[in-house]
Amino acid sequence: MSDQKPRFAWGHINVNVTNLERSIAFYEKLGFELFRPGIPYLGLTVEGGHNTMPQTSARALGLDTEIEGRACIMQLGTGYPKLDLTEFAATDAARAKPLLNDDLGLVRICLASRDLVKDHAELSAQGVAFLSPPQPCKDGMADIAICMDPDGSLIELIQIHPENWASPPKI
Repeated sequence: MSDQKPRFAWGHINVNVTNLERSIAFYEKLGFELFRPGIPYLGLTVEGGHNTMPQTSARALGLDTEIEGRACIMQLGTGYPKLDLTEFAATDAARAKPLLNDDLGLVRICLASRDLVKDHAELSAQGVAFLSPPQPCKDGMADIAICMDPDGSLIELIQIHPENWASPPKI
């Protein structure tokens, strides 16, 4: 092991959404809370209409330099990563499909659960869509269930059972 600090630390995960308020309400069901009602360095806020992102920010993100949007930063607990939710004014519906588990790229985020059966039941009762009820993984090392946000982005909920691992993970 190296005594050097890692070059990078967690910052945020960005999820593009079609309706910011609907997505904020969904992620609040998962336990997230509003950390900041906007993303100041992108010039985007929750309140009011869509704001034009500064050209340098849009260019850095590989976006049209005239792009407009709204955004916020959510958090789960007080640490990192944060979750940035961004609604663009002119989202092309044909391109607005999220990736699926067999696609390339970042296809889902994963949240740890202490009681997956209970969490699944409570979220299902609140109208959260799941691909399936909780399923056991190989050798009982974990149980997982995948839910979808309002735009179809995948969120894995996992309950780890370290007692079933040959070399228990440090949790």
